[in-house]
Amino acid sequence: MQHFLADLTPATAALLIGALLLAFGFEYINGFHDTANAVATVIYTNTLKPWYAVVWSGIWNFTGVVVSSGAVAFGIVALLPVELVIHAGSAAGFAMVFALLFSALIWNFATWYVGIPASSSHTLIGSIVGVGLMNAVLSKHPFGDGVNWGKLQDTVEALFFSPVIGFVGAGLLLLLLKFVIRNPKLYAAPEGETPPVWWIRGMLVLTCTGVSFAHGSNDGQKGMGLIMLILIGVLPGVYAINPDTSQATLTQIVADSKSIAPIIAAKAPPGATIAMPDAENALSDFLKSGAKAVPATFSALAYENGQIAGIVSSEPTIDQLTDAQRADLRTKTYLVSASIAKFNKGGKVFTDPAQAKTLIAYTKELDGITKFIPVWVKFMVALCLGVGTMIGWKRIVVTIGEKIGKSHLTYAQGMCAELVTWATIQGADVLGLPVSTTHILSSGVAGTMAANRSGLQTATLRNILLAWVLTIPVTVFLGAGLFGAGLFVVLHLFAH
Repeated sequence: MQHFLADLTPATAALLIGALLLAFGFEYINGFHDTANAVATVIYTNTLKPWYAVVWSGIWNFTGVVVSSGAVAFGIVALLPVELVIHAGSAAGFAMVFALLFSALIWNFATWYVGIPASSSHTLIGSIVGVGLMNAVLSKHPFGDGVNWGKLQDTVEALFFSPVIGFVGAGLLLLLLKFVIRNPKLYAAPEGETPPVWWIRGMLVLTCTGVSFAHGSNDGQKGMGLIMLILIGVLPGVYAINPDTSQATLTQIVADSKSIAPIIAAKAPPGATIAMPDAENALSDFLKSGAKAVPATFSALAYENGQIAGIVSSEPTIDQLTDAQRADLRTKTYLVSASIAKFNKGGKVFTDPAQAKTLIAYTKELDGITKFIPVWVKFMVALCLGVGTMIGWKRIVVTIGEKIGKSHLTYAQGMCAELVTWATIQGADVLGLPVSTTHILSSGVAGTMAANRSGLQTATLRNILLAWVLTIPVTVFLGAGLFGAGLFVVLHLFAH
């Protein structure tokens, strides 16, 4: 690692350090902005003292990040413009990362400062859209060409429906609980600072633990994808390809690349040829939202697939590949895997079930060498998220605990809201979708208040809804403006 760092120019080293500090700062603010939701219920029901609660939540946020799969991290990366992802080390790639992180930090800090629970997920998604739109303008592409609208639709739907699930699910769960468990102590508000009886306390600690763990496993991944883009762009010799990839895996990739070559070639025009960089551009164009396959797409796919086998076979071991070969292998792997996945999703190209199965297995092998998160990245993100949880929790906790309903939060309400939040986030983890802990839990608390006929504070709900509505458009403008300005600055640094 020291050898690679020593080869960096001062400007590139400064950009690397600055980008990493921003990424870790994003997760730190995410910790005290979002995770405060997990401790609000245990604090306001006297289940745990505030400092015990935030330390406990921080530990489980840390754990959730460390054991996360990385699926959400690469789901975020899939929203970014293809040309910026495959050229992460370019000036535009650096400007993209800085714009995303700065705009997310600005909005997250602003909403935290006024005590409004807003979504870090929405913030990041809005910034990505802004960067994509500005990239299309600066590249003289059609407006909107730089945004993966299909993937964005899936993500926005998850972000939209998850608070609905939180509101309805928590409200229904409370009504079901009232029918099944008739003990009035469960539905009472805390008296003074007296903690609840042991079994209620145990359930609330359990749900707080679950939400904290789920928050870490989902929200903690959002910065990971951006950190990996930074590392891949600056240190391709270390991070372009998973350094833990075994020689047996590479041998299998070469064999499978050759076995699927006839399947792809059968779709390409007879006798058609294509070469770099036309093949790369053809697949990049195909991966843009709404783009359709043309004859050149299959020729490009066949060419890039053949190049994968050629690069892997060119040296006895992966350690002997040059930096340029590693970066090239990652680009081709990304394009081939994403293109095959898009064909299979449509289900109208490779209609033979056996062929489709073979192609899916191949894409999983390719993803295995490019979609990875180093342990130290997980650890640093986990540490930032966990420490953030312990420091800035109070502003959001007060809003959740005191300003949503007109009556004090009861034990059952807190438990139902957190249980539904926990289950919803874990389900999103399985699907690789980013969702908002803030939206689900605050909606869950509101749902229990409505089900309990406790009344809702309309002024607070109006402010929360306003922040939710404004988050996307504000961060779109922030992302676009900062990307344009950042590109100018980074190009100046690269020139010197």
